[in-house]
Amino acid sequence: MTESAGFDAILVLSFGGPEEPAHVRPFLENVTRGRGVPPERLDEVVEHYMHFGGVSPINALNRDIISAVESEFATAGVDLPIYFGNRNWHPMVEDTLAQMQADGIERALVFPTSAWGGYSGCRQYHEDVARAREAVGSDAPDLVKIRQYYDHPLLIAAFADSITAAMDSLPPEKRSKARLVFTAHSIPSTADANAGPPADGGHLYSRQVAEASRLAAAAVGVDDYDLVWQSRSGPPQVPWLEPDICDHLDALSDNGVEAVVVCPVGFVSDHLEVVWDLDTEAEEKARELNIAFARASTPGTDPRFAQMILELVEEHISDATPRGIGSVPKYGSTLNGSRCAIRCCEQPVRPTRPS
Repeated sequence: MTESAGFDAILVLSFGGPEEPAHVRPFLENVTRGRGVPPERLDEVVEHYMHFGGVSPINALNRDIISAVESEFATAGVDLPIYFGNRNWHPMVEDTLAQMQADGIERALVFPTSAWGGYSGCRQYHEDVARAREAVGSDAPDLVKIRQYYDHPLLIAAFADSITAAMDSLPPEKRSKARLVFTAHSIPSTADANAGPPADGGHLYSRQVAEASRLAAAAVGVDDYDLVWQSRSGPPQVPWLEPDICDHLDALSDNGVEAVVVCPVGFVSDHLEVVWDLDTEAEEKARELNIAFARASTPGTDPRFAQMILELVEEHISDATPRGIGSVPKYGSTLNGSRCAIRCCEQPVRPTRPS
């Protein structure tokens, strides 16, 4: 068995999602607590979940990822149990960490289901860890978050192959002129400006997404493509990263584009913000505009994703050389000096809503 360098478990830490209709509203209240999201917006998003029976696919997809990683670990001789916890819904990370403590776990690596820098993509996972450890108490297991991995070659290869498969699914006469469009979750512009260490100039999230898009496009031989955003949820008066995918489809139609391949480069799995915002809203918009639409799959179900997680773990337990092919920096709790900086990815102060 591979030596574990003092680690005795892995915690897969994710966003969470409802698994029955009664969970939807309380889950959304957890997600939006303190963010000033109006109740009517929550009502609208509740309906999105009810369109799929009140169930988000994210928990099931994460369990599938864990099963695949367990197989990779067994093949590689890595003897580390894998635990699963969430930020916003059960299994909550606090409960999972309490179970880890009861099982005698003393030190674990944390794999976040986000490849990115920024507040919600990286720093908030550190906050999740700190909150869970505080809830469990002074003898809670030590937790070390794995680094950002937006440019790992196995991740980029999985995206590239999914783009090729999506392109091949279009009508043959449309393929040669299809527009490649990358999407990622929009965030407030101020949050993106604060993303990354202050000395690095901010905008780490959008820079990493742009670089991952460039790498994936290059891997399929595409030089000209678009990067747009989706799934914004904040008050309309607060600027977020733009353009939105549906607005962009209007612009493409105005320019005579007849086919698109949409790659959700910002997402690990086909959770609700993929199957609703892309497979439902964006696809319907494309149909209205008479644009042939194909959506590339996310990498979580690709065997290379589990292989990537094994490699990231091996950076800590066996001094494996970190792999990355992007030019934009990545940070996190790695062993090669790229630890998170002081004031890295601070959350901007949200304006108080008028009473």
